[in-house]
Amino acid sequence: MTKLTADQLKQLNMYSIYTDTPQRKLFSLADFLGDQTEEALTATLAISRSPNKTVTASYFMRRFGMFIAMQFYNLAMYDEVWDGEIERLTFGAKKEFGNLTVSMFANSEDWRSVKIDERSEVIRYILKQCDAVIRQTRTVANISSLTLWESVFGFLLWHYHVLLENPGTADEARADLNLLKDEALWEGIAPRSLFAVYLKGLEPAALLNTVVRTTCCLSKDVPGLMQCGFCPLIKS
Repeated sequence: MTKLTADQLKQLNMYSIYTDTPQRKLFSLADFLGDQTEEALTATLAISRSPNKTVTASYFMRRFGMFIAMQFYNLAMYDEVWDGEIERLTFGAKKEFGNLTVSMFANSEDWRSVKIDERSEVIRYILKQCDAVIRQTRTVANISSLTLWESVFGFLLWHYHVLLENPGTADEARADLNLLKDEALWEGIAPRSLFAVYLKGLEPAALLNTVVRTTCCLSKDVPGLMQCGFCPLIKS
């Protein structure tokens, strides 16, 4: 395991991931993936004040999507990945920018270094982790899997734009991006790379400030949040 730097901790905090103990613990990832999915979404609905379970499911995936995106960011930037037990990743209520929200709490010692020859294996592991949460979410909420995946991709789009622009991380980011577009790594998850479809054959930088989503993430329906800039419902 590795020791997270001050810069890593700051970056994680920017994406609502903290390494202290939540004052108001709601549930763990193990709880969500186990037999407490319904209860977890009910708690998330209460915290977010979402109008229904569908909006809540999308809201939750946008929050968890930040954690998934940060794993890819840390992989390209530091050659590190979160490798903790799912019982040790918890969700708690925390006030951010004046609103009570659902944030993630992880143990700082649960990140480890990634070797070059295991990079594709690690990326597939992250994708399967995300897929498991999406599938479990859909057992209790009426929402499409594409809507949930696109909520993760929005964060990835920005991260890869930044990483590819940085000469110090461009090579690692390019290699990881190519792996994310490799259909073989999506086997058992989707018939093709959903991220490759999302990118439409373009570079991440070309898709910024465009209507890149094909589904609405429903953030416009959550009190205190706004319609996202990628929304297909935006009128030109």
